[in-house]
Amino acid sequence: MLPSGWADFEKVLIVAGTVTRVEPFPEAREPAWKVWADFGPWGERKTSAQIVALYRAEDLVGRQVVGVIDFPEKQIGPFRSQFLLTGFPTDEGVVLTAVERPVPNGTRLA
Repeated sequence: MLPSGWADFEKVLIVAGTVTRVEPFPEAREPAWKVWADFGPWGERKTSAQIVALYRAEDLVGRQVVGVIDFPEKQIGPFRSQFLLTGFPTDEGVVLTAVERPVPNGTRLA
């Protein structure tokens, strides 16, 4: 079902953050990284991301990403995911949503 209007879009908290740490996630069913990102006033949050096909850990640290930070936390094996890292699925792997220019961490998508 598609959102019915602007008010529905505003219900989802989609913000920019900077990746602070990346670790392997060998327990994941599909290849994935554990990713931590600083969302400014919203704090640092962690997630599991199946982006290993296109992104090395060292290339992610310091990169700005776009995350949904108001969905309920999700248990992924032994790891608790606190945000949804956004991207676009392709045949080669997930391509992360990009921020064209740096913005302050925590800036909301408008």
